[in-house]
Amino acid sequence: MTLDSLTRRRIAVYGVGSVGTAVFATVPGLLLLYYLTDILGVAAGLAGLVVVLPKLWDVVFNPLVGAASDREAVRTGRRTGLMLRGAIALPVLFAVMFMSPFTGGGGTVWVAAVFVLAATAYALFQVPYVGLPAEMAADPAARTAVTARRVIYLTVGILLGGGLAPALVAAGGAGRGGYLLMGVVVGALMLGVLVGAALGTRWVPSSPGRALGLVAAVRSARGNRAFFALLTVYVIQAVAVAAMLAAAPYIATYWLGGHGLTSVLFVCLVAPSALAVPVWEKLARRFGRLRCLAVATAGYAAGALLLLPGIALGGPGPALALIAFLGICYAALQLLPLALLPDTVLADAERTGQAQAGTFTGLWTAGETAGMALGPGLFSVALAVSGYTPTTWDVPLDQAAGAKLGILLGFTVAPAALMLASLPALRAFGRRRTPGADPA
Repeated sequence: MTLDSLTRRRIAVYGVGSVGTAVFATVPGLLLLYYLTDILGVAAGLAGLVVVLPKLWDVVFNPLVGAASDREAVRTGRRTGLMLRGAIALPVLFAVMFMSPFTGGGGTVWVAAVFVLAATAYALFQVPYVGLPAEMAADPAARTAVTARRVIYLTVGILLGGGLAPALVAAGGAGRGGYLLMGVVVGALMLGVLVGAALGTRWVPSSPGRALGLVAAVRSARGNRAFFALLTVYVIQAVAVAAMLAAAPYIATYWLGGHGLTSVLFVCLVAPSALAVPVWEKLARRFGRLRCLAVATAGYAAGALLLLPGIALGGPGPALALIAFLGICYAALQLLPLALLPDTVLADAERTGQAQAGTFTGLWTAGETAGMALGPGLFSVALAVSGYTPTTWDVPLDQAAGAKLGILLGFTVAPAALMLASLPALRAFGRRRTPGADPA
């Protein structure tokens, strides 16, 4: 199937699902840690565990969903049954997560339990959803174009999640009422786009051949070294980005003058990202996806390091300008790994004679989820080590200088170091990818 046979409507209906997945990936990473420490009064270390552990459940669960998706495809010729179940359950659970009537230990249990259920519902939708581009188009250029459109919707979702959610919290009074309002409104938005994408992609034919069991499928996948190198890059970079997201409300509150600037930080990151996606798509066609990904990774690391003096000495203006630069790099970090992923899946089908898109996307989304969970967890460690004191919204608290320094380092130096750490895996992927898959 070529790009010409993929109508704009079909691409748009598929891509709009990324608005919902981006919102769920963004809002808990941005607000949940802060909700626990500064609204429910949960200690920073315990709050970090609440944010990390439920998502780490998906590291185990996502491959199971991938195998189930392949079995569904063999049985029905499509993958949308699981998607629809997740699309209905996830928005409801998302809203309930921010409705805790308890503080302290009770609030910890409430958020952790609901977050596990929400992460499970997310996996039911996300795992088969990520695998669809490999079955929508056989031509690499068409798949990259589909992925580029999807990433544009993804950035719109990130913008909505990161910009709208904090604004709704502020509109509702910034305390518990604000988080309740945000959960209900954002949950309703997620319900519409996720259900629409699940129903609107029923046309995609899925024919993996025979369905392997999970153990056999993972054993077969182990030989795909290019896939695992690319996955390593993506996970490390997800940790870096997620750490910055978790740190953003703290940076806004304790360094830039107020919690309300959280939305501004997000707009400065994501708006340039949305504009940059078509530019990166053109650059990738000319110079190669791998080369562009390496440049964007190094650029993100440099920008994050420059944020340290930018925030400490320059204030909001230089900080927002540098974050906008990060947004340009972030567009490539979203687009190019996802554009390369179907290549590794199809190359593995040629190697083994067995198409197992569900298995690979299950492993991919498990790694993505782990990265997005470990980022806030890493930042919570920085909070705990630096002496951050938890509080509740009705008891304002000024943090000690050491805690403020920990917030700043967690927002700048730690993400930069992670981005640089991903470059060796990127070089390994370049050695193991299919020859001729990209221009030089």
